[in-house]
Amino acid sequence: MIDIAKANQTAVSRMMEARPILKGVTPAKDVIPGMKPNLLLHAGPPIEWARMSGPLRGAVIGALIFEGLAKTEQEAVALVEKGEIDFAPCHHHDTVGPMAGVTSSSMMVYIIENETHGNKAYSNLNEGYGKVLRYGAFSEEVIAKLRWMNESMGPLLAKAIEASGGIDIRALLSESLHMGDEGHNRNKAGSIIYTAKLAPWIAKVVADNEVESEVLKALGDNALSVLNPVMAACKAMSASAHGIEGSTMVTTMARNGTDFGMRVSGLGEQWFTAPAEVPDGLYFPSFTSKDANPDIGDSTITETAGIGAFAMAAAPAIVTFVSGTPQDALNATLEMYEITIAEHSHFTIPQLEFRGTPTGIDIRKVVELGITPRVNTGIAHREAGVGQVGAGLVRPPMKIFEDALVAYAERYKL
Repeated sequence: MIDIAKANQTAVSRMMEARPILKGVTPAKDVIPGMKPNLLLHAGPPIEWARMSGPLRGAVIGALIFEGLAKTEQEAVALVEKGEIDFAPCHHHDTVGPMAGVTSSSMMVYIIENETHGNKAYSNLNEGYGKVLRYGAFSEEVIAKLRWMNESMGPLLAKAIEASGGIDIRALLSESLHMGDEGHNRNKAGSIIYTAKLAPWIAKVVADNEVESEVLKALGDNALSVLNPVMAACKAMSASAHGIEGSTMVTTMARNGTDFGMRVSGLGEQWFTAPAEVPDGLYFPSFTSKDANPDIGDSTITETAGIGAFAMAAAPAIVTFVSGTPQDALNATLEMYEITIAEHSHFTIPQLEFRGTPTGIDIRKVVELGITPRVNTGIAHREAGVGQVGAGLVRPPMKIFEDALVAYAERYKL
């Protein structure tokens, strides 16, 4: 007889004990398992070109131009339609990416190593705000910035991180939660801490003062500069909890702009999917919900690991970005305690007497109580090439939890 409580305790303990350290930056083809020149990784569960949303298609087109495999949008689409490009979820390659999440072989990626369990995870570099590849934009300006990140910023970050001996992302997150972040949509404090930790090493290893100035400005101006290493850290933590026999704990939540997908620790590599919903939120001037694409991105790995919307009580100021009131932020965290297995031993919330964040989503509790996880998210325009149009809140469809529970009962003959 499966001891579900014991299996879940093992899974959630492994996730909380994981200690992700930022170890370096290097081209994806050098470190991501199975990476090859004609492979593009994307956010969310598996999906073919015909079903891809506008922002994901736009990011694919931009990545093919960035790689030099196509010169124009038309050439990129023709390349895909001839079947010369392979696609795979980032999660199948120990990788995560915000929004479209498209990662190609030449792109620089962060390397995170979980020093407790030995596994690694990867994420691309954050482009900042405005028209960016992760929201499906692929103009010359977007490609030029990607090239600068790859040729100037990435190599300098690699040298600085190596010289620093590594950055403890779990410790950084713990501190930033006490400074008003929730670790998903609000990373202002974390990005400042990240820049402050890197700055002395950047100054020490740099050979060109102009490059130093540009990189420090890019990091300092971007309140999401730490999001990508945080996501890779959360991936390393949740991956260490995957594959625990009998566990009903969620270890992956991700969206590709068409489907919302989920995987469960005790159910192997099977994805449970249903149509992704359009987030409810605040829109930039001149945009409305009619412009919005359904939810997209691997950044739900933060909620999976016990931060993001699950830690909203620590970040009341985020409601000015995703809508709601400070009381709503408090209530969001309190509700998530109802569907989780533990309170995090390292991520705590001052506003709740330093109670640990709700951690480890149990599919049984979700179905029994009818409460789905909360997610903070950015909102992409539904058409390729436009970019971000707002930010808001969304929940996964209940169907994926119901389907997972049925699959669990069948597998374990309950």
